[in-house]
Amino acid sequence: METIKQLITDGRTDEAIRLLDDYIEKNVSSDEAYYLRGNAYRKQGDIRQALNNYLTAMDLNPDSPAHIAHDQLISIMNFYNKDMFNQ
Repeated sequence: METIKQLITDGRTDEAIRLLDDYIEKNVSSDEAYYLRGNAYRKQGDIRQALNNYLTAMDLNPDSPAHIAHDQLISIMNFYNKDMFNQ
């Protein structure tokens, strides 16, 4: 998992997702893998896939850090600047 975390940090998200897909295929109940795959998708800008992976991680482990990541991503999506609409 450390290698995958480094790939995500380095911006090599396609490679990280490929490795995570292979890992999840063999370890379906790994909440950490879903959380990391959510991070990789988020970094790519694929919000829907990120949220789906975070939700799966949360279903597998309610104490997963995916809970925080999910809530933060929802907060970002809900944010808007009302003042910008009147310009």
